[in-house]
Amino acid sequence: MAEQQIPPAENQSSSTTPVSLTLLDPDVLECPICCEPLKIPIFQCENGHLACSQCCEKVKKICPSCKSPNGYSRCRAMERVIEACRVSCPNAKYGHEKQCLFAPCFCPVPLNDCNYVGSDKNLRNHIRAKHKDHVIPIVFDTPLTLVMGSSEKIACFQEKKDGELFVVQAFCKSYGLVVSVNCIAPSAHGLGRFSCCMDVIIDPSIKLKQAFTVREIQKKIHEEPKDSFMLIPSHMLMLTDWSFGIDICFSRGMDSFIRA
Repeated sequence: MAEQQIPPAENQSSSTTPVSLTLLDPDVLECPICCEPLKIPIFQCENGHLACSQCCEKVKKICPSCKSPNGYSRCRAMERVIEACRVSCPNAKYGHEKQCLFAPCFCPVPLNDCNYVGSDKNLRNHIRAKHKDHVIPIVFDTPLTLVMGSSEKIACFQEKKDGELFVVQAFCKSYGLVVSVNCIAPSAHGLGRFSCCMDVIIDPSIKLKQAFTVREIQKKIHEEPKDSFMLIPSHMLMLTDWSFGIDICFSRGMDSFIRA
């Protein structure tokens, strides 16, 4: 069920308040051929079957519903309906923009009693107010050492100035330890805002180093990642008794690759 807001027609001067309508079947606003939302221009065959402009060309102007060979004409009535419709953003209660930069983000701090969900900005303020003792403060381009062992599975970081949140998670596998790094933020920001460089010294003769872009996700992950991670092989971990330090450095943009 979708709610559409349709403003009054131009000749209705008695009111300027939009009228709310409820569609029992929002599919009526989709192209019946490709099932994508209808966009202007919209066409119809002589029997009234609709098609978007792209599908009209793909079917060579022969209606797939009734096989009418007489081509399509513009459907001005449906174009006016589409032109007047306004669909509310599902993330409006968190704030919203065209590309959904305000999608809800979930608190990553590993406390069972915290189920906070909010916008990116509000989550940063929540972390500062409620979890100051459970996050590690960082400064971009300043390395720090994170000590991890077999019992440590997650560590949360917050940038001191703007409050960006980063989560380092460890996943124990038979072949080694997978260490992932993610930023808790709406994915609409895109990849490449942040990067990370990690150094692991197993012993003086064995050193691992890796730099990668940091993905932006809305909540911490619960399974082995497919990207933005470092793999420490199990035969190396046996030399450290599965307890070691990671020198980690967060950067804006791709500076970590330059450093690596």
